[in-house]
Formats: sequence, C-alpha cells, structure tokens
Amino acid sequence: QVQLVESGGGLVQAGGSLRLSCAASGRTFNSYAMGWFRQAPGKEREFVAGISWSGRSTDYADSVKGRFTISRDNAKNTVYLQMNSLKPEDTAVYYCAAYRSPVVSTDYRSYDYWGQGTQVTVSS
Repeated sequence: QVQLVESGGGLVQAGGSLRLSCAASGRTFNSYAMGWFRQAPGKEREFVAGISWSGRSTDYADSVKGRFTISRDNAKNTVYLQMNSLKPEDTAVYYCAAYRSPVVSTDYRSYDYWGQGTQVTVSS
C-alpha cells in the first residue's frame, strides 16, 4: 500500500509559479513511477508529467513542456512539480499518482494509487 498526500496548491496570478509536493508513505517508493494529473471542471483527467522510478526519465504533456518540471527525491519519498509561467488554463485539481513500474505511463488507468488532490487556481 502507498498513501499519497499532495500539498502546495493555491491561488496565483498568470505568469506566476507554484511548486506542488507529493509525500508518499511506505518503504517501496523507489519501486514506483510517479505521475501528476489534473482535472478541470467538466473535463476529463489528463496527464501532466511523469517520472520513472530512478528519476532518470521524464515525460510531459505538450501543454506544459518548457514550463513545468517534475522531480523526485527517493530519500524523502517525495515527488515535486515545479510550475512556472502559469496560465489560467492550468487551473484544475492536481493529483499525484503511483504506478508500480520502472517507466512512466501517460494513461491514468495504469496508476495504482492516488492522492486526494490539491487545487491550483490561476487568475488572469
């Protein structure tokens, strides 16, 4: 079992930055690829970024490439999402998820565990 707790969401103006954190329980964190997804009202959950269990491989949605950076600290059982140059269309609930695999998946159905989500609101 892995429990995930996100933090760091909030309200920010367009062009601003936020850093999301996701703290994981358990001693097998480094056995999981990690992903960040988001869901806006009335829209489907979408992949944002993912990182392999070693941290050597990452993947991003086209909409966030060059603005968001995913990283992980396996010693702290934590994954991060640094979000820069935020846009109003980034407004959503952001979820972190764990996938028991060495490699990233962009499909939310692959993921085994989910956090409760953290709200990110970007004002124009």
